[in-house]
Amino acid sequence: MINMLTNYQTRDLESLIHPYTNAMAIKTTGAHFVEKGDGIYVYDNENKRYLEGMSGLWCCGLGFSDPELIEAAKLQIEKLPYYHLFSGRSHEPAVELAEKIKELAPGHMSRVFYQSSGSEANESQIKLAWYYNNAKGRRNKKKIISRKKGYHGVSIVSASLTGLPYNHKDFDLPLDFVKHTETPHFWREKIEGETEKDFALRLAKSLEELLLNEDPDTVAAFIAEPVMGAGGVIVPPESYFEEIGKVLKKYDIIAISDEVICGFGRTGEWFGSQTLGMSPNSISMAKQLTAGYAPLSAVAIDNEMANVIEEHTGTLGTFGHGFTYGGHPVGCAVGIKALEIYQERNILQNVRNLSSIFKSKLNSFSDHDIVGEARSLGLMGALELTPNKTPAPFKEPGKVGAKMASELLNKGIMIRAIGDSVAFCPPMIITEQQLDELFDPVKKALDATRDWAFAEGMLD
Repeated sequence: MINMLTNYQTRDLESLIHPYTNAMAIKTTGAHFVEKGDGIYVYDNENKRYLEGMSGLWCCGLGFSDPELIEAAKLQIEKLPYYHLFSGRSHEPAVELAEKIKELAPGHMSRVFYQSSGSEANESQIKLAWYYNNAKGRRNKKKIISRKKGYHGVSIVSASLTGLPYNHKDFDLPLDFVKHTETPHFWREKIEGETEKDFALRLAKSLEELLLNEDPDTVAAFIAEPVMGAGGVIVPPESYFEEIGKVLKKYDIIAISDEVICGFGRTGEWFGSQTLGMSPNSISMAKQLTAGYAPLSAVAIDNEMANVIEEHTGTLGTFGHGFTYGGHPVGCAVGIKALEIYQERNILQNVRNLSSIFKSKLNSFSDHDIVGEARSLGLMGALELTPNKTPAPFKEPGKVGAKMASELLNKGIMIRAIGDSVAFCPPMIITEQQLDELFDPVKKALDATRDWAFAEGMLD
């Protein structure tokens, strides 16, 4: 079958290793080439149009062809295509973007540190937590609490924070200073008769037990996504972060909000922590920071952390951490323009206006034979596919979700299967009519997937 592949596909196989891809399977199918974007749509190299139901990879909240973002990048390249922030150097776009982030971020964020990716941001978060605690003489505070099914990146530390087995297997991860507590997924993890409030209290108690077992004086930070994106768009109960926050404050644990997916309007507020009542000491952000048009990430830290860290650099003589492309002027210029567009076009209001419609459309599939749960917040959601409408998994986890994604792709809709959860995260510029276009093929795709699963012996 290899000789059936196009020239592009053959060259691809001979040149690339694809992330999150079965390298042997793709030798048969070949890569799917995406050539151009227009609004909420992308086109492949055969000029077939797809509604991009995942905003690329949770990134392109403003679609794929915004002229203002393109112009911002062009103007900055012409003026200053690159410079760094090492050794006290700076440039105006880095400062202006940091000021905008501080203005929009919840809490008392007073300093911004730049990287290129979400993984790098979360890696930096852990180094900052260690540096901060060492500066305060608390050198035993090294452990990090993350959550099962959380996703925080793929570098060595950030992949350890990630609570997904496929990010660990045969990479010799996670590192032993990372501990994982329970997933706040009420539908899957609740005890019979338990309310959402009871569930949140139980998970907070479990976190406290973990801290006491590890010794709180050895724990530096707790990291969490407000909505767990790559774990399957898991929305916690309303009181979850309130109860978790009480435990963190009791034991003086840094609260890190990973807003790489949830930040900049996706949940209807500027940050997901605002939507879900989380009170972070530091915030990671990327993806929609530049609407996906340039690689850039940032960490914002509160005034207390900033003061301690800055004073410690005076003691040591430097801050020995940074990235060549952290605060890249083109990325910062695009980020400034993206934040301006979110404000000027009232993108957050569009998310709020459409969120109930988005939820209603997802919920309309709840009665389908293979849908166990429909869940959403803002303009991100998922359908959890199960064989009997209970949390029990399919015999071969992941195959049914992959089939559903394939069925939708054939119908011109790009989404992402996360195991057997089918995730939706369209550009935030989507209209009500385009939501119809996104969801209209789903019933037929579910039916086709159910019939396939039955034929494959995955359903009784």
